[in-house]
Amino acid sequence: MLRIHFTAADFARVRFAPRPAPLIELNTAFMKATSSDDPLLYARWRQRLLRSLPPTVLPLRALAPAGKAPAFLDTYNDSLTDALESIRATHPTAIRSELQRIYASAPHPPPPWIRALHHNDPDSWHLFDQAQHAAFETVLRPVWPLIQDLHRDEFTRHALTTAEHGTAHALTHLVPNFRLQGNTWDIPSPRDQHITLTGQGVLLHPTFHWTSHPLAAHHPDHPLHLTYPAGPHLPLPPTTKSPHDPLTAALGPTRTQLLRLLSTPHTTAALAHRLNVSAPTISAHTTALRAAGLLTTTRAGRSVIHERTALGGLLAHRPTTA
Repeated sequence: MLRIHFTAADFARVRFAPRPAPLIELNTAFMKATSSDDPLLYARWRQRLLRSLPPTVLPLRALAPAGKAPAFLDTYNDSLTDALESIRATHPTAIRSELQRIYASAPHPPPPWIRALHHNDPDSWHLFDQAQHAAFETVLRPVWPLIQDLHRDEFTRHALTTAEHGTAHALTHLVPNFRLQGNTWDIPSPRDQHITLTGQGVLLHPTFHWTSHPLAAHHPDHPLHLTYPAGPHLPLPPTTKSPHDPLTAALGPTRTQLLRLLSTPHTTAALAHRLNVSAPTISAHTTALRAAGLLTTTRAGRSVIHERTALGGLLAHRPTTA
């Protein structure tokens, strides 16, 4: 049982992540893919996913040599680029300590690239970033629009429950079998653990690949991050191009998503966050859409702001189906 002890200040600082965290979702997808639970539902999904991984992803296996991953991978940014930059900003001493911890009980010594990462070698960090981007594109990109929709639904459910019944009720109904007794939140877990909060609060993160017990990450002077299973508890079907959506067929999925996001003006950085691509990639797409007369771009200080034109707005409306 995981027991989380609240103060009054912590109850007032329970928050819900407004957007999914791509690296956390990726980590939980790999955890699910390498576990053996729910074989009836997930066996084919595991086989398909693991067979689809390109060689550039394979070095990531060395980051969980005995089923334990380093804590520096618990990064909750809502952009993959920002998440990887946050990991790179981790103090080298903490990186070395975590690598030593996970290999202390490993059945084999670390491979050369992990030893290089231990010494903060730039080439090893490049390999790490390349592997994470390739993993996201292979594992999450096909289902990312669905994850965003599921997250929005879960956010709305939690917000309505909190508004109607209060924070305590929302916490106990987040997942079945959660209990709140006084100031202690009891959460089913395979091992006994007590976490005492000191006023920083809790940040809730639903995940749509992991179906087992909630995962807690607690760092001093930061909110407790609680990742809990949500969604259908089934393998997520890839988002496919709809035959009733000629705009996607003409522009491609990324430019179509971008154009539809511009129902309100966005900066280049905001679009990169929402679509989980780099700013240069966004610039390339907006250049093409601007040349087609579908958006305009203006500069405000250091920011570049994109807006749909009337033609872009007309095309961006989702078609209805019979």
